[in-house]
Amino acid sequence: MLWRCVLRIPYRSTTTRPVRDVLRKMSTADALSAEITKQTALLNELRLQNNDPARLDATKRELGELKRRFAAISRVNDPAENGAPADRDEGKKRERLLLKTAKVGEDWHKGLLDLRKCTVREHIERIVKDVFTTYGGSCLDTPVFERKDILAGKYGEDQKLIFDLMDQGGEQLALRYDHTVPLARYIAMSGATVQGKIWQVGKVYRRDSPSYVQGPDAGIHAGRTVFLSLPSVLRLKRATVQDLDIVGVWDPMIPDAEIVSLLCTILSNLDVGEFTIKINHRKILDGIFEVCGVPPDKIRSISSAVDKLDKLPWSDVKKEMTEEKGLSSDVADKIGEYVKHKGGPALLDQLKADETLMSNPSAKQGLQDMELLFTLLKAYNNVIDKISFDMSLARGLDYYTGIIYEAIVEASAPPGFSCANATAPPPATAGASSPAQPKKKSKKPKADTLEEEEEIDESQVGVGSIAAGGRYDNLVGLFTSAAAGEGKKGASLPCIGVSIGMDRIFAIIWPKWVERGMRSKETMVYVMAAGDGLLEERIRLVQELREAGVKTDFLAKKKPKLPAQFAAAEKDEVPFDIILGADELKEGLVTVKEQKWEFVQSADQGIKVRREELVAWLKSTPTYLNWSSGRLI
Repeated sequence: MLWRCVLRIPYRSTTTRPVRDVLRKMSTADALSAEITKQTALLNELRLQNNDPARLDATKRELGELKRRFAAISRVNDPAENGAPADRDEGKKRERLLLKTAKVGEDWHKGLLDLRKCTVREHIERIVKDVFTTYGGSCLDTPVFERKDILAGKYGEDQKLIFDLMDQGGEQLALRYDHTVPLARYIAMSGATVQGKIWQVGKVYRRDSPSYVQGPDAGIHAGRTVFLSLPSVLRLKRATVQDLDIVGVWDPMIPDAEIVSLLCTILSNLDVGEFTIKINHRKILDGIFEVCGVPPDKIRSISSAVDKLDKLPWSDVKKEMTEEKGLSSDVADKIGEYVKHKGGPALLDQLKADETLMSNPSAKQGLQDMELLFTLLKAYNNVIDKISFDMSLARGLDYYTGIIYEAIVEASAPPGFSCANATAPPPATAGASSPAQPKKKSKKPKADTLEEEEEIDESQVGVGSIAAGGRYDNLVGLFTSAAAGEGKKGASLPCIGVSIGMDRIFAIIWPKWVERGMRSKETMVYVMAAGDGLLEERIRLVQELREAGVKTDFLAKKKPKLPAQFAAAEKDEVPFDIILGADELKEGLVTVKEQKWEFVQSADQGIKVRREELVAWLKSTPTYLNWSSGRLI
């Protein structure tokens, strides 16, 4: 009866109602947090399994609802929300830490989610770097931060996408938008004396919401296809970009041809499928704008509008030119007659026959450069047939002064993509089809600012161009002149370069990697012990194999059970299991079992190999010889 007496004791609570509500709801918040973690893991698993889209959508909706409920409950921890004094110095309850990455990107780790994704990225980076060095490039690593005034005024309408940072030590900083401007700054700081080929690999940042540019159906407008055949185009806030630039004064168009050849070699080695490189010349474009009557102060903004012709129909681009940028309709129509053309040397002949265009010095110089470029590219094997002289290619960045180019792949290109050969006759014009309009962004504010943005699965979206670049002869001089002071001209140095978008290439290669059964690791041997742990013997053999160049691993347990060791080896798809036994070791033997991932019944117990002959035996097997770069056969 004691408990009944205790309940009868008068009790006056000194805890206010809002605080009691917080304590009562804390357990609910913990449960929701655990459920969110569980639901997120389920969503990632369904994505990797390419599960039913309806089930994926349902799982996403459930996850969003859980996050909204969690955010609503979490708000009661804010003293101001509950009428409590908002004393920021004393008595403030520590807020719950929100464990998530910043909006600029995500983590990549071989031990999380799908082990193979990070391996694919390393595979791409290794191939690109190998081509960079094959072409004579040397490495440069610039800081991810730059002074804000270094980046300002270099990116045209994309200027608004630069990530600004708070003052750091009295300097206004920003995250780099690309590798080109930091390279030009580096060259200017060296006194514009750098010569040669320079490559860089690193992350760049865009203050842009990760999004998909929708385009479910292909349609042809003004003689060119404008909507992607894949569901969308990948856009990321953070991207890994690999650049190679040729710096210095060289004979005309030789560095330009080298860059185009390098790009073709990289894309061929990466096995991205059929690709084409669209090429144009800024001087030709500027000449077209001038003869069509575009005012000089509108040339760059009109060029940015033309650059959208691979995503929008001509009617939308013309509307932007006339209604948003104040260009007359007649001038826009004249531009439209030029930018619809694409082809090869035949197009050059057609443009050179245009007396109005050839009367413009800028256009004439650009056409002469293109003619020389095509002549040089014919000397490179398997390059000219990948080129398309595309008059609609504009590239929106302000610093380009000469040849410009971008690479697209069959998966993200229009249906007529196979006719991209620059020397082939232009394809017949297909009938127009009505494009699907891009989905409009909702202006409705988010219900909760704590709700995370939807993660992007790069393998499920279209990728657009996978590489791009051009010539920028004045950017270094812009920096040296600004550093020299007003009215003074600094030294300049011509440059041309290309940027490879590793994230977009990953979106193409990853599905192929999965389809072919590529591995996540390159471990070739897993050393095990039967019966007693034989830890020291395992370590000695592991070290011996590693010193011989054989990638080897073992289970870090003193006396592991044999099934656990087999499970660890199978998880990493290791082709050879070496099993140590006390009796075999006395005879100088080890048991080698070759693993095969096939749905068959096998009674293979492995074979006995003499310990001193083990390394030579392993390296002579067909399995070892064929398992290069983690390939599963």
